[in-house]
Amino acid sequence: MTTKPPSGTRDFLPDDIRRREYVIGIIRDVFERYGFEPLETPAFENIETLLGKYGEEGNKLIFKILRRGEHERSGEADLALRYDLTVPLARVVAQYQNELPKFFKRYQIQPVWRADRPARGRFREFYQCDIDAIGSRSVVVDAELLASVSDALVRLGFRDFVLRLNHRRALTALLQCAGVPADRHADALIAIDKLDKIGVAGVERELAARGIDAAASKSCLECFSGIAGDEAAADALLQRMRQFVASDDGGRSAVDELADIVKLVEATPAAGRVRIDPSLARGLSYYTGAIMEIAVPDLAGSLGGGGRYDNLIGMFLGREVPATGFSLGLERLIVVMTERGMFPPAIGRGAADVMVAVWSDDARPDALTLASELRRANLRVDVYPETGRLGRQFQYAASRNLPFVALVGEDERARGEVAVKDLRSGEQTSVARAEAAVFIAARLATP
Repeated sequence: MTTKPPSGTRDFLPDDIRRREYVIGIIRDVFERYGFEPLETPAFENIETLLGKYGEEGNKLIFKILRRGEHERSGEADLALRYDLTVPLARVVAQYQNELPKFFKRYQIQPVWRADRPARGRFREFYQCDIDAIGSRSVVVDAELLASVSDALVRLGFRDFVLRLNHRRALTALLQCAGVPADRHADALIAIDKLDKIGVAGVERELAARGIDAAASKSCLECFSGIAGDEAAADALLQRMRQFVASDDGGRSAVDELADIVKLVEATPAAGRVRIDPSLARGLSYYTGAIMEIAVPDLAGSLGGGGRYDNLIGMFLGREVPATGFSLGLERLIVVMTERGMFPPAIGRGAADVMVAVWSDDARPDALTLASELRRANLRVDVYPETGRLGRQFQYAASRNLPFVALVGEDERARGEVAVKDLRSGEQTSVARAEAAVFIAARLATP
């Protein structure tokens, strides 16, 4: 019997959880500073809630739950694990429409499940960190989303990222003008969304495989390669996009919206981070307006993305409700931050600030009393559970990366002192017992 977890999932050991909680803590703090409120939804949904919301490829990746009891043999599914956090949000808004504010801004940090092929930084079970704003079509919302995501990444220590920005209606107009038939737009978008991963030749092959004729495929790729350019200024790119979609009213209005978002973002902390990318497609089928994605150099794939989806909630509610959102890939953030050494040293400091060593059996009650005194001073304290050689106890504390050991031997007890050993420097100091917590806390603050 294997002891490994299922493929695409992981066990989280203490250090893993400390890193995750550190990232979540920063993201949550930033989101709340932007006025987003917390929300949680069940791990599984009715299967009809999820099917048909993610496009052809997304439907294939939904983890279905078989009907139970006497219905199990049928092989039918009536429930499914949560694929993302956006569709459950749409259901919640429809369900509680009379209890939520006119402009509802929420953040949600929970695991999701996808029956995907595991790869580096890609898992079948992973956390998402989402923010969504419901109830307004104003591009101020899009600019605020970009600003909050930029703030969170900077707080986490990222410096070399850009926020790619495009518009689904502009994409549709570009495809139309390139000669791609309307009934092949969804297929073309799935292929174009992979342009940065598989290149022009790869997209051309995929377009052909999806039934798009060679002439339209060539015109489409010429269109996008003629506009795109990482070094081009936003104004120049927008102007070239306007030229390509000049005959399409929807395309022109979409480019105007992009220009408004870029202008507004310049008044936020995300200034200088946004790059217009006409090839950005975002594979999910429910996007209707601006779409966005985080790009980091030398990183395959994205750290997160999102966009406007004004029609999704209407599937549940029966009327259109404007909405826009962004999802951060927590697992990918942690992987990249770990590889780049971006976590502060305190994250790896161990489970406690100080371990109380136990001198002898008779000293056990006093060791527990000392631990309680230190904990009341907001220190994290562990107690060595056995008596024995002090050298072994010091070695144990060092193996757990604990910075301090505190000990009350017979001499220290007689003087009303505590011996404190700094395992980082090897220095041992005797301090008055009443001052031990302050002494340790002060040195914890010293690198």
